[in-house]
Amino acid sequence: MKKLLCVAGILILLIVIGLFGAGLYFYNVAIVPGQKSFISENTTLKRSDPLYSEKKWFQDVPKKIWFETSATGNLRLDADYIKAAKPTTKTAIIAHGYMGSKEQMGQYAALFHDLGYNVLLPDSRGQGASQGKVIGYGWLDRLDYIKWAKQVVQKNGQNSQIVLFGISMGASGMTMASGESSLPSQVKAFVVDSPFTTADAEISHQATTLYHLPRFPLVPITSAITKVRAGYSFKEADALAQVKKNKTPIMFISGSADTFVPHAMTKTLYQATKAPKKMLTVKGAKHVGSFSKEPERYRNSIQTFLAHYIH
Repeated sequence: MKKLLCVAGILILLIVIGLFGAGLYFYNVAIVPGQKSFISENTTLKRSDPLYSEKKWFQDVPKKIWFETSATGNLRLDADYIKAAKPTTKTAIIAHGYMGSKEQMGQYAALFHDLGYNVLLPDSRGQGASQGKVIGYGWLDRLDYIKWAKQVVQKNGQNSQIVLFGISMGASGMTMASGESSLPSQVKAFVVDSPFTTADAEISHQATTLYHLPRFPLVPITSAITKVRAGYSFKEADALAQVKKNKTPIMFISGSADTFVPHAMTKTLYQATKAPKKMLTVKGAKHVGSFSKEPERYRNSIQTFLAHYIH
């Protein structure tokens, strides 16, 4: 009997060690910055790109570098600032997606610049030129975005009118920021393209689609490791709970063919929002592909929405 219990104990210990090891592996895949096999690294600009002119403009336009200190962790964050063609109180803060950078957001910078906005493009912590050893899945970043907004007010004046825009993880972080009481009154609107509801839901979705694994037990184990090492759990990174507290006008954008952050997640966020809102669904567009799919509709929809709140 004792021998049987001993064997059972060893088996349980091996299972625990194995699961912990798997959790560490997925922590490194999901949370530690670095090259990811499931993300394309091809950034070559081609003339066949429907947004070629916007991206080329961004490559060539003069930029100023702004710096900010992260809301937690005392990290130096980096951003590019592009002044509007004419003096204005309007500024758009643009957030990139998972393992992205400000350099990948040129088409969105051009869109808002064409609409007469100053443009600020931060690199999120642990990505681009910003310091950091973990990816915040929007939760850590939400407070950094608020600090960037406050810096805009400090530099551009109390009469600033700010729109917070983001794609994918950046969109989720902006949505999370929308529920914070520290949000400056100068933030007049949000525009979020392809946000996820919670990090837990998104990572569970990726575990299934990319690795063909069930959510339990790896996602909870990885979340616990993330809580200890990065300071947050996947369920804490909750855009759905935050948007329910939001009082600022918000526009949601999603492609109907998005399988990376399912369209249903954006729709759920829209339905939970009590603030003034708008939903743009681009039929057939994949993840953050709505602008490329229907450039004019994308641009005009944003312009029409913001015209109600920013003048």
